[in-house]
Amino acid sequence: MSYMKALKCRECGKEYPKEALHVCELCFGPLEVAYEYDRMKGALTREVIEGRAPNMWRYKELLPIEGEPTVGGQVGYTPLVKASNLADALGVRDLYIKNDAVNYPTLSFKDRVVSVALSRAREMGFTVASCASTGNLANSVAANAAACGMESFVFIPYDLERTKILGTIVYGATVVGIKGTYDEVNRLCSEIAGKYGWAFVNINIRPYYAEGSKTFGYEIAEQLGWKTPKHVVVPMAGGSLITKIHKAFKEFHTLGLIPENTAKIYGAQAAGCSPIVNAVKEGSELIRPVRPNTIAKSLAIGNPADGYYSARVMRETGGWGESVTDEEIIEAMKLLAESEGIFAETAGGVTLGVTKKLIESGRIPKDESIVVSITGNGLKTQEALYGKLTEPTVINAKLQEFDDLVKAGGREYALKA
Repeated sequence: MSYMKALKCRECGKEYPKEALHVCELCFGPLEVAYEYDRMKGALTREVIEGRAPNMWRYKELLPIEGEPTVGGQVGYTPLVKASNLADALGVRDLYIKNDAVNYPTLSFKDRVVSVALSRAREMGFTVASCASTGNLANSVAANAAACGMESFVFIPYDLERTKILGTIVYGATVVGIKGTYDEVNRLCSEIAGKYGWAFVNINIRPYYAEGSKTFGYEIAEQLGWKTPKHVVVPMAGGSLITKIHKAFKEFHTLGLIPENTAKIYGAQAAGCSPIVNAVKEGSELIRPVRPNTIAKSLAIGNPADGYYSARVMRETGGWGESVTDEEIIEAMKLLAESEGIFAETAGGVTLGVTKKLIESGRIPKDESIVVSITGNGLKTQEALYGKLTEPTVINAKLQEFDDLVKAGGREYALKA
């Protein structure tokens, strides 16, 4: 049974039919999905959810499809890791990593949104999937379209990380590199969507697509024992994820699945592309576009579509926004890998780097629960670490040379008697 009611303008509240629409015709505000929560109460309980398979579709009543999901049946329910080693390093008591670096099939949280978008697009009769992307979305659209038999066209800035480009082409997608920033790619895609009528997941299908991010928040609350953490730190590119985690917590509270929503939500950006953080720090509702210049290419959106709404979430929840330099991004990537064995992409370095700064500044107390959102795998952005790590030591295949190496390192090991 579907509880999706309509599409609704986030500004004026006008409702629209459940079609491939994304902008209000009256005020040009963005559309999002509205649900019949009163009818859902009692039908979606903790017991119902816990009895389902461990994937994102265990929350299907809160997702915008009318039938059963047809894409991404194994996506989601990624680990919430209690990060004790990292907690010690940061001097905090209760720290968790929500690790979508191992999300199926393309190792990022984008598999959540794409699964919802393509399931809905297929219900509406689309046969071609498309997107404008900074990398992870390109991977996910190509992979999930291939798995469900859809053709795919993917548009990216031409200078993305080579691993992300290869990780899209391998699925048979038609990949088009554009000489320009993501914002320029997105503008072109809006024109193409209008002319060709394809299912652009983050344009004409965006209201449905964005709802998939809520499952990241649902899982955090469920995995913490049906409660929200005190603090959640989230990376921001277009700004949608942070708003949907907030919506997820509110929906769970509305349905009585959690007793209260106490989470303060913080946004993380790279210093070389931080238009949302800038607005939060200035106390402004105006998001001033910037031209990105950062190694965190997956977050390099200078004119974020949901910037205004993400800034509002931070203000309403008592959170904050912060940014980190490229050098701080690298150091945070290394810290996460060395302390918890988790290799995050550059966006993860942004999130952890910001978390560290928020703790050091006192904005996040050291004795309250913290969740750090890791949204993509470090295998996708290895180029960022070139020249930043220690090179392997090379010796001949002789035991004496290894013995000398151990002694030179000043470490002692118990030898076999």
